[in-house]
Amino acid sequence: MLILALESSAKAASCALCRDEFLLAQSFQNSGLTHSVTLLPMVEDMLKNCGVTLDQVDLIAVANGPGSFTGLRIGVSEAKGLAWAKGLPCAACSTLESMAWSLAHLEGARICCCMDARRGQLYAARFAVENGVPRRLSPDGALAAAELADQVEAQGDNAAQILVGDGWELCQQAFRARNIPCRPAPPHLRYQSAWGVARCALELARGGELVSAAQLVPAYHRLSQAERERAERLARGENPGPVK
Repeated sequence: MLILALESSAKAASCALCRDEFLLAQSFQNSGLTHSVTLLPMVEDMLKNCGVTLDQVDLIAVANGPGSFTGLRIGVSEAKGLAWAKGLPCAACSTLESMAWSLAHLEGARICCCMDARRGQLYAARFAVENGVPRRLSPDGALAAAELADQVEAQGDNAAQILVGDGWELCQQAFRARNIPCRPAPPHLRYQSAWGVARCALELARGGELVSAAQLVPAYHRLSQAERERAERLARGENPGPVK
């Protein structure tokens, strides 16, 4: 199965082309330019350099959340457009689960994927590697670092937590305050990559969990700032106005 994967959930953008588990090519850019400017040209150049056309691709995969609201919308929109043009199926991949795949070679490892969600929260989920596959220990969610530490303590897991994502420092502080053993992943494995999205997509395909372009939507995991402000105005009995 030839998989084209997109990752735009955070500051960097990347795309990858994989044949099943095998990585054929990957392009990564963290230049500060908006993903709407960089992502599609990266895809076009990568496919051209590989001598592959969109007609040869079997599946479009994208990190659909959690993450930056704008970044997710850009990635999902571009995935929908590519898939719709050729009638291709899509894989809506958890950003956090895709991140865990970078460490799936560490059998028995406990992986804590944590993205800085601002407002004192993390987007986080935890995984255990079994037979080379990250198995979920918790669902994706937006929560405080202390709440994430509560989860680990409640499960009574004494294994060292390997921290992945740009929220690792906040997570590390909370874990060490509770004497929960932890360490950050190596820098080159610490952040999102389109290869992880492609690998997550392959599992979704094998499990019959693909969606159509029409069904593909972002999974934000919390309200946008505009929605939060509107809810606050409603709670104060004020005119909420339109959601922008």
